[in-house]
Amino acid sequence: MTGRAQLMWDEAVTGYDFGRDHPMDPVRLALTRSLVGALGLDRQVEVVAAKAAGESTLRLVHREDYIEAVRAASADPASADPSYGLGTVDDPAFAGMHEVSALIAGQSVGAAEAVWRGEAQHAVNFAGGLHHAMPGAASGFCVYNDASLAIARLLELGAERVAYVDVDVHHGDGVQAAFWEDPRVLTISLHEHPRTLFPQTGWPEETGAPGAEGGAVNVALPAGTGDAGWLRAFHSVVPELIADFRPQVLVTQHGADTHFEDPLAHLAVSLDAQRAVQVACHELAHEYADGRWVALGGGGYAVVEVVPRSWTHLVGIAAGRPVEPTTVIPEGWRQEVYARTRQSAPRRMTDGRWPVSWAAWDEGYDPADRLDQAVLAVRRAVFPLRGLLP
Repeated sequence: MTGRAQLMWDEAVTGYDFGRDHPMDPVRLALTRSLVGALGLDRQVEVVAAKAAGESTLRLVHREDYIEAVRAASADPASADPSYGLGTVDDPAFAGMHEVSALIAGQSVGAAEAVWRGEAQHAVNFAGGLHHAMPGAASGFCVYNDASLAIARLLELGAERVAYVDVDVHHGDGVQAAFWEDPRVLTISLHEHPRTLFPQTGWPEETGAPGAEGGAVNVALPAGTGDAGWLRAFHSVVPELIADFRPQVLVTQHGADTHFEDPLAHLAVSLDAQRAVQVACHELAHEYADGRWVALGGGGYAVVEVVPRSWTHLVGIAAGRPVEPTTVIPEGWRQEVYARTRQSAPRRMTDGRWPVSWAAWDEGYDPADRLDQAVLAVRRAVFPLRGLLP
C-alpha cells in the first residue's frame, strides 16, 4: 500500500448543475477545489480523474429502465419522466445530466477501487455523497447514488464487510435501501429527525431486513442539536458498532448541511464539530479497517461560508496534513469567492469553537433529555440485534 491519499477530481463534475435558483450550486465544488489548492493540500495528495461509471457499473445499483430514463432526459430535458423523479423541482432535468452524474459516480467508484487495491490508503471525492438516489428514481438532488455504487464495487471486488457512516443532516435513505438485505454492509446514518426533515425516513426502528437485522442504524437527532449533542450521539453509537463489525473498508459521507448556517435544515453544528467527526472517521478507519477509507461529500447549501472549508478540512485529514482551525484563509481565495459570488468569504478555517467537547455516554445519561432519548432509541433498537448491550 502506498499510503498516499488520492483526491478524485475532474473539473467537469461542476457541470452537475440543476440551474440558477437551485440550492445545489456547483460553485461549492469549484470553491472547495480552489481552497484545497490555495492551502497547498493538492501537493500532498495524488489528484486523479477517474473515468465515468459505465453501464455495467451503474447497474450494480440502478435499474436498467431508470438509467435509460436518465439518458433520455439528458438528451432531451423536456422529455423527462417525473415517474422516475426526473424533471421535478428537486431534480430538474438538464442537458448532459447522465454524463456528469456518471462522472461523479465514477470518481467514487475509482476511489473505492484505489483503496481496495492498495493504490491509496485514503481517497476523497467531495463531489460525491449523492445518497438519496434510489435504484429506480432520482431523489433529493441526487441522480446516481455514487456512495452505493462505490460500496457495490467493493463487494464485487471481494470485500466481505463494508461499513458506511453518513453524517449528512438528511437520512442516507438511498444507501440504506440499496443494502437493506445485505449483511455484508453496515449502514449508519446520523441525521435530523424525520419528523422535521426530508426524506422523512431514518427512524431508529429501521434496522434491516430479515437476514440482515442490525445492518441499518439510524440516529434521529432532534432539531436544534448543536456541537456537544451531535458529537455525543456520534461517539455513543458509531465507534462501538464499527469495533464490533470490523469492516475491511470504511466509507463515509460528510454532508456539510448539519451546519448552523445551512438554509435547508435545522441542526446547529459548527465547522469545528464537523472537523472533529472527520478526524474520528479517519481514526476509526485506521483502528478497524487497516486504514482503508473512502470519504465523500454530500449536501451543504451554505456554498461560500461552510462547504469549501468543511471539505478542505476533510482533504487535509485524508492527506495526513490536517489544517489547523486557526489557519488564516489566503486572500487570493477570498478574492476569487467575491469575484464568483459577490459574497464575502470567511477569514479563518474555524467557527471559533475549537476545540469542541462533549460528554461521553459511559459517564451516564439523562432519560429526560431529548438527545439522550434519541441515542437510547437507536441503541435499544440495534445493539441487541448485534449481540451488544444497549
